[in-house]
Amino acid sequence: MNYSDAEKVSAVLDASGHEKSDDEKSADLIVVVACSVRQAAVDRIFGKARLWQAKRKEHKLKTVLTGCVLEKDKKKLSPFFDLIMPIGEVEKLKKFIDCRDALPCVSNKQRRRIQCVSTSVPIMTGCDNFCSYCVVPYVRGREKSRPAKEIIAECRNLIKRGYREINLIGQNVNSYKSLNKPLPLNKGEVGRGSKTELPPSNSPLIKGGGNSGVDFPQLLKAIDAIPGDYWFRFATSHPKDMSNELIKVMAKGKHITPYLHLPVQSGDDEILKKMNRGYTIKHYLNLIKKVREAIPDIVISTDIIIGFPGETKKQFKNTLKLFRQVKFDMAYLAQYSPRAGTAASKLKDNVSKAEKKRRWDELNELLKKTALAKNKKLVGQTAKVLVEDFKKGRCMGKTDTSKLVIFPGDQSLVGQFIEIKITQIGSWALWGEIILSSSRGKRKK
Repeated sequence: MNYSDAEKVSAVLDASGHEKSDDEKSADLIVVVACSVRQAAVDRIFGKARLWQAKRKEHKLKTVLTGCVLEKDKKKLSPFFDLIMPIGEVEKLKKFIDCRDALPCVSNKQRRRIQCVSTSVPIMTGCDNFCSYCVVPYVRGREKSRPAKEIIAECRNLIKRGYREINLIGQNVNSYKSLNKPLPLNKGEVGRGSKTELPPSNSPLIKGGGNSGVDFPQLLKAIDAIPGDYWFRFATSHPKDMSNELIKVMAKGKHITPYLHLPVQSGDDEILKKMNRGYTIKHYLNLIKKVREAIPDIVISTDIIIGFPGETKKQFKNTLKLFRQVKFDMAYLAQYSPRAGTAASKLKDNVSKAEKKRRWDELNELLKKTALAKNKKLVGQTAKVLVEDFKKGRCMGKTDTSKLVIFPGDQSLVGQFIEIKITQIGSWALWGEIILSSSRGKRKK
């Protein structure tokens, strides 16, 4: 989401004649796209802002803050920034940078794509869940879905331009619902010039709209029907809203990658209730079972908050137990930090920093062992890799299951699908050698 917001800002700056500088010291304008989910991120902004204050004495420098910013943080940061603006009002940058020509309003379609191989397409913004630890509903507002027709057109354009991977993003993509005009899905719109089977004439994808609308599984079907050499994936899914229909669509998708990020946050039901997550561990495990039965080669990652207020050692052990049961390939572990304005901030943060760190280490060690054991099975196998970067004689890319692969190669391979034989493994990366190039973006069934 931060990358997507930064692309909108870049579109304004490009249109005003600004040039990107890779050297922060020589910049005349610095725009910060903030994230308020964790206190550590806000603290880093404070540190940078103080540094920039000193730089102002050396040369003219303007600074702007946007993205997710709490009102409390705005007051603290305002002395360090010339402008603080909501990301939804990015056009305010026009007046601030003193452009001669009037600039058009920047939409999701008007973004300077930062990445040349993989890119993100926002399908919605905001959140209605109000998890007790999260500030997103307060800084991004309630859920608002983009029109399905607009999203499909943007994806089709990106695929036509050669993008190999599209990431559909939203705070909770599972609750996507477009109530706009019906989708004109016909041979002139989706699947132009291909033999891709279109939805039947009575499909809600065609006759939808009104109160029926287009839901997330239907949106995925429509994007998957676009011909081309590409992968697409999505994030983030909420367990309470993940439907059987979504699992079915993922299993049948020709371009949908066999990867699912499904945040659980805790392995204990009582803690989940305090977090206002809306599901139990039994429900979560049932979802995992359904997904793996439908997609045997699926890779699953998750999010965990360690040391939530009141979390006992026994409750933390339930999270360890969940990890042993599910055997996640990857998990993003965060030590709890209170965020002002959330319900959890009113609770006593009674798990010490030292204990949070100890639990983090224990969980991370378990995760490393699980990931290593899973990756060992890949040695000698062939994987299709999308090459994303090249440095010092080595290419880096990822599989359709989002595993990092490193191998000898050259700059010309960036943006291509390459067949790689896996020769070495680690917990978080794979190493291999080229077998052959592949023009296919679809995963093998």
